[in-house]
Amino acid sequence: MPPTRSVLFVDDEPNVLAGLQRMLRPLRDEWEMEFVTGGTQALASLAARRFDVIVTDMRMPGMDGPSLLNHVSRLHPDVVRIVLSGQANRETILRVVGPAHQYLSKPCDSEALKAKLRQAFVLRDLLANPSLKSLVARLRSLPSVPAVYLQLMEELRSENASLHRIGAIIEQDVALTAKILQLVNSAFFGVRVHVVSAAQAVQLLGLDLVRTLMLSAEIVSQLDEHAMKQFRAAEIWRHSLDVSRFVRTIARVERLDQDTTSHAVTAAVLHDAGRLVLASCLTEEYAVIVERAEQDHQSLVQVEQEVLGCTHAEVGAYLLGLWGLPDQVTAAVAWHHRPCASGPGAVWPLALVHAADAIASELMPQAEHEHVPAPRDDSFLQSLQTNATYDQWKTACVADARQ
Repeated sequence: MPPTRSVLFVDDEPNVLAGLQRMLRPLRDEWEMEFVTGGTQALASLAARRFDVIVTDMRMPGMDGPSLLNHVSRLHPDVVRIVLSGQANRETILRVVGPAHQYLSKPCDSEALKAKLRQAFVLRDLLANPSLKSLVARLRSLPSVPAVYLQLMEELRSENASLHRIGAIIEQDVALTAKILQLVNSAFFGVRVHVVSAAQAVQLLGLDLVRTLMLSAEIVSQLDEHAMKQFRAAEIWRHSLDVSRFVRTIARVERLDQDTTSHAVTAAVLHDAGRLVLASCLTEEYAVIVERAEQDHQSLVQVEQEVLGCTHAEVGAYLLGLWGLPDQVTAAVAWHHRPCASGPGAVWPLALVHAADAIASELMPQAEHEHVPAPRDDSFLQSLQTNATYDQWKTACVADARQ
C-alpha cells in the first residue's frame, strides 16, 4: 500500500535537506516526504496536495519560517506545524510562539525527529471531526481566568517579582499552565528533561525570560464576560484545581513516585481544557450542547459525542498533543472519562485523574455544571494493583477538602 502519512520539509540549505533525506530514508515506504527550499515552494506544494506535517527552518530568504507558518495556519490549519532551526535568540522565539505547534533545534537527533513526527501522526487519528480538528489546530492560546491573569501581570511587573510566586499563580490557571509547558518543553530553551510542572518550568526559564514571554508573546486569550458566565468557566477552573488536589491525595495514599504524581497532577489541571477549546472555537454551538445537557439531565460528554462525534476530552488532548506535552499527560486527558478505551501505556496518571475527577464530581457536583456526575469505570479501577479501595481514596479526599 502507498504511504498514508506525509511530511513537507522546508529549508533554504540544500545540504540540510539532503541530510534529512538520508536520515529518514529507512521510512520512505511508510511516510511520503517532500523537500523544498523556500516558503513560496512550500505553499505551492501545500496547495497541490495534502500534508499531515510541515517542518520548517526559521531564517530563510524571502519568506522566513514564522511568516510561512502564519500562512499555513490560515490556509491549512489542520497541518501540524513544527520548527526545526538553529536560530534560538529571544526575538525569533517570540515570533514563532504563536504559529508553531512544536520546536526542535539543529542539529536534531534522528530519533527525536522521528518521535515528534510519529506523535503528530498518532494525533491525526484522535479527533474524528475534521472541521473541529482544523479549528483546534488554528488555536494559539486558551482563555485564561481574568483575575489570575491580572494577578500574574502584577507580579511580573513588580520590582520584587518572585519565581516561586509566579509559578504558584500560573499553576492556578489551565491556559497559563498549558502554554508555559508548551514553551519550556521546546528545544529552543535547551531544557534536557521533560517538564510537567509550571512551577518547575518558571524556575528553569528564569525570571527575565518568563517575564518577556508572558508580557510580549501571544500566550493567552480571553472569553468575553458573557461567555465566561455562559460556560461557567470559573467553575471549570476551580474543578480542575479540586481534581489536581485529589490526585495528590490518592497518589500519597498509593505511595506513588514523584514522576508519576507530577504527570498526573498536570493532567488533572488540564483535563477539561477541551471545554475551553470548544467554548473558544464553537461558542454558539457549544452553548447549545451545554444547555441541552443541563435541561435533559444528560451527561455533557454524551451530548458532545452525539453532536460533535467526539468529546471535550479528545479535543483537549489533541491540542495538548499538538503543543508537545508528554504522552502520559495527553493520554490521561484524552481518556479520563473512558479509561478502558485507552489501550496499553502509563496506567497510573490516567487512573489518578479518572478517580479524582469522579470524586470531585460526587463531592462538588455544581463544579461540573452537570446534573449527571462524571462517569466512573469501576472495572478499570478494580483492575489496578492498589493499596486502598476507591471508597478509601474518597474518604482521604474528603478529609483533605475539609482542611
